[in-house]
Amino acid sequence: MNHPQHSCSLYRPQGFTMIEMMMVVAVVAVLALMALPSYQDRMLRTQVKEGQAMVEFVKQAVAVHYALKKTMPTDNAAAGLPPEDRIVSTNVAKVTVAGGAVNIVYGNKANKAIAGKILTLRPAIVPDFPQVPIAWVCGKAKVPDKMTAQGTNATNIPAIATPLDCMGPAGS
Repeated sequence: MNHPQHSCSLYRPQGFTMIEMMMVVAVVAVLALMALPSYQDRMLRTQVKEGQAMVEFVKQAVAVHYALKKTMPTDNAAAGLPPEDRIVSTNVAKVTVAGGAVNIVYGNKANKAIAGKILTLRPAIVPDFPQVPIAWVCGKAKVPDKMTAQGTNATNIPAIATPLDCMGPAGS
């Protein structure tokens, strides 16, 4: 006589155990913690870049002054610009011109890591040949060969917030 085969398997409930769920949460937390600094760095650089884009009209005013007078403007008024505390945006507290250099002072709603910090854009010229267009040197970036940067570099924003094109040799 044939007897039906009995299954001797143990009953196992479907789903995840508490330990498995805790492991998944731990892995997700570690991945989130690894991604957070990268996101913050990107956010800082974005705010700095927005400040750079905002001052395009200031750079144009400096270039026009240089083209007409063959000297760099000493300050905002000489460049025909509003006072420094009137050139503002969401992340920029003020913009000053000093010897042709454009100093962007971050503030207002900018991240606290860059609030009160400065990024300088310096005009680089070919001495004795004012017809050569100005090249703008950002922060600690290298001045192009055969050109001379005007004004003083007052850049003091943290390296982590500095856009790559504004860094000097070896990422300084």
